[in-house]
Amino acid sequence: MPKLGDPAEALRVVEARDFGSDLLLEEVRSRLVAVLRMAQTLSSKYQVVVANPPYMGSSGMNRQLLDLLGSNYPFSKSDLFSAFIVRVISLCTLSGYVSLMTPTTWMFIATHKKVRQYLIENTSFTSLIQMEYNSGLLGAVAPVCAFCLRNSPSISGISTFISLKDFKGYEKQPIYAKMAINNPDSAWRYRRDKQHFNNLQNKEIAFDIPDGFAKSLANGATLASEVVASEGLKTADNARFIRFWHEVSSAALGTIEEKRTWVKHAKGGDFRLWYGNLNWVVKWNGADGVQSEPRAGFQGRENYGSKGVVWSKISNAFFAARIHPEGAIFDSACPGAFSKDNLAAESLAALLCSKATQEFIKKINPTMNFQVGNVLSVPLPLTSDWEPRARDKGKKLIEIAKTDWDAFESSWDFTTLPLLSKDLPGSTLEARYAALCARWQDMTTEMRRLAEENNRIFIESYGLKGEMTPEVPLQEVTLTCNPTYRYGTKLSEPEKNARLLEDTVAEFLNYAVGCMFGRYSLDTPGLVLANQGERLEDYLAKVPSPTFTPDKDNVIPVLDGEWFADDVTERFRKFLRVTFGEENYRENLAFVEKALGKDIRKWFTRDFFDYHVRRFKKRPIYWLFSSPKGTFQALMYMHRYRPETVSVLLNDYLREHIRKLEGHRASREKEVDDPSTPAAKTSKARKDIIIASQQIDELKDWERDVIFPLAQQRINIDLDDGVKANYPKFGAALRKIKGLEAADE
Repeated sequence: MPKLGDPAEALRVVEARDFGSDLLLEEVRSRLVAVLRMAQTLSSKYQVVVANPPYMGSSGMNRQLLDLLGSNYPFSKSDLFSAFIVRVISLCTLSGYVSLMTPTTWMFIATHKKVRQYLIENTSFTSLIQMEYNSGLLGAVAPVCAFCLRNSPSISGISTFISLKDFKGYEKQPIYAKMAINNPDSAWRYRRDKQHFNNLQNKEIAFDIPDGFAKSLANGATLASEVVASEGLKTADNARFIRFWHEVSSAALGTIEEKRTWVKHAKGGDFRLWYGNLNWVVKWNGADGVQSEPRAGFQGRENYGSKGVVWSKISNAFFAARIHPEGAIFDSACPGAFSKDNLAAESLAALLCSKATQEFIKKINPTMNFQVGNVLSVPLPLTSDWEPRARDKGKKLIEIAKTDWDAFESSWDFTTLPLLSKDLPGSTLEARYAALCARWQDMTTEMRRLAEENNRIFIESYGLKGEMTPEVPLQEVTLTCNPTYRYGTKLSEPEKNARLLEDTVAEFLNYAVGCMFGRYSLDTPGLVLANQGERLEDYLAKVPSPTFTPDKDNVIPVLDGEWFADDVTERFRKFLRVTFGEENYRENLAFVEKALGKDIRKWFTRDFFDYHVRRFKKRPIYWLFSSPKGTFQALMYMHRYRPETVSVLLNDYLREHIRKLEGHRASREKEVDDPSTPAAKTSKARKDIIIASQQIDELKDWERDVIFPLAQQRINIDLDDGVKANYPKFGAALRKIKGLEAADE
């Protein structure tokens, strides 16, 4: 009997039988022949198979399709197209050819490692062309490749690879492809054998890795021999367990060793090298801390609190590594690498921040998702003297990056505003700013020089001279004080300088408001009042004789005129006199207003809160009570909030402002009634009466419907709950923050 797996032999046997005298058997034979012919067609082996497979990730599949792929294509089930790659190879005769066009993801990402291994072990590449995202070949913006395989497990032979990634625009793809085909020496044409891919830990089809790396890989030593790396904490509920550090009480925040409620936490963030992106804390301890959450994942727990190097898992720029400080916990969105033995964290940072490593990782993973395996795959340099040289550079680069990060209020190690630093020369604000800009320029220049020296170490150690240069573009000097990094390359130099001046002055004003509320002091570094419900008495206990005394009742009016002697504009004017002297006051105020492009009162009433919300990433610590049309506005510091704060705002400020508006209206009515008042003045007085009446009506309605009921409720807040939970408790009393309700990352 023929085997069922051989329909051709079965067909031959059945066709040879003659049942002519038995009509019933002849009908059965006829039907069987038809079935076997269909089976033969479906099971044919082809010399050439050409296909553009469908693609669908497993998340889009129904249960039947998932089960089918799981049963028949277990190592290529993550996407429909990768299962098709395996399927079409099975349709091809031995030594036949398969030609496919697919997404490029199978070439690089971890879920397709077994597919790559299967292709390397069972087939031979003849050619592959990798196109850029906008090639237009799959009808969408997607990374695409076209390749030919020979269905032969031969381990010898050289294959041709062409990279069109750097030629943007679908119309350029065929032009540069033909140029590479016709010119064996083309810079974007590569010749590789299988061993090149076998040397890579995850078998990535990274054919354009420079030869220096290829030699290091052939040597066999990778970073996996020196470090342990993993993703970090996965809370299962970020909205519950993660806050910006500035939201919670300072006394509840600390390192993992200090056993505070909130522990410093490293997540992802912007493209930044060496140090920074330390904005968060995680609720680690306590009965309702993340350690009590059964769904949480504690990957890499043995390295929580250890000094190492972390990177943003997802980035729309380059791979960006930076120091993970002692005492902090790293996140699943921010994987970390930690030395097994004697490799210093500074040396590891120097290696991972080098241009060489960035280039290597970009080659083995051209996506925006940087995996742990990518870092462990980094080859160790060929020379043995790289570590002490790199350690020295790393320490200096980290120090500069930390100085820059700590110069802004977003850092938990912020002490004082650089503009007010005692070692900065200049008696006027303008002179001090010029000196600060010169210092920032020196920092940027030194950072760039050291980064290029670090690059040279690794270019030499990997043998990459001639394949890579050490130069660092100015926009990749990731210091906030570097305007080209901060604002990008599209703005002109004058535009960048104007933005830097405006932002620096705005930071000065935000710091001034912090001093008004007692969060900071001109007399002592760092935070002063930063715990829930603290009062002026707590401030005076720490700063008995302040140079600038904070507000007593935690309510600071923000109004369009001089209605209160202690409103925010008047307080800032006093702050400016205290910090830079009465003799320079007018000159300094003019400098501030020129930088902002408007009168200081207008900036506080129209722009301050929006700036503060942006600067503190939609989690402001100074909250703005605002009537519907903004006739009455007042700031309140959330850390000093107490249940009676709204009553203070109601009785001492809102009602007082209404009385002042009523008095203003009455005086204008007298002018109108006075027959000696000139016609022009009478006309203006009538307009003032209308405006004042509208404002009074607005504020009385707001008082009746919003503020008075809130004052009676004596609302409590808990800083542990964060701004997102506490801010909405005050409803229409506070200025709406667009995006506050958005889901947390």
